[in-house]
Amino acid sequence: MTFEQINPQSLGAPSGYSNGLLAEPGGRLLFIAGQIAWNEKHEIVSGDFVEQFDKALANVMAVVSEAGGKASDVARLIIYVTDKLEYRERTREVGERYRKHMGKHFPAMVLVQVAGLLDDAAKVEIEGIAVLPS
Repeated sequence: MTFEQINPQSLGAPSGYSNGLLAEPGGRLLFIAGQIAWNEKHEIVSGDFVEQFDKALANVMAVVSEAGGKASDVARLIIYVTDKLEYRERTREVGERYRKHMGKHFPAMVLVQVAGLLDDAAKVEIEGIAVLPS
C-alpha cells in the first residue's frame, strides 16, 4: 500500500509525523488495539519510558505483521503517555526506537497525555490503523 502525504504549507513542516495520509481505495483496514509494553506473559518489560515505548511499538508491529502488513502500511498511530514531559525530554531516544520499527515512514500521529493506562506500571500505550493491500 502506498500513501500520499498531505502536509499543507499553512500548517508548517511536520517533524516525525504526517498531517494526513491519503490511501487509495481497495485496501483492507486493520484496527490495532492499544498495545502497552507487555511481554507474552502480560508483564511490563521495564520501568524505563523508552524501553516501554520500544516494546509497545514492537507489539503494534507484531499485529501488523501477523495480518500480512509492514510498517509502511500503518496510516495512523495514537500514542498515549502518562507524562508528556518525559516524552519530550527523551524525544531523541524515542525517535531512535521509532525508526528501528518504522524506518522513515511517518503516519498521521497524535500524542495524548492520560492519567493512567491498563497496567498501573505502563507509561506508554500505542494504538493504530493500517491499510493493508487486498
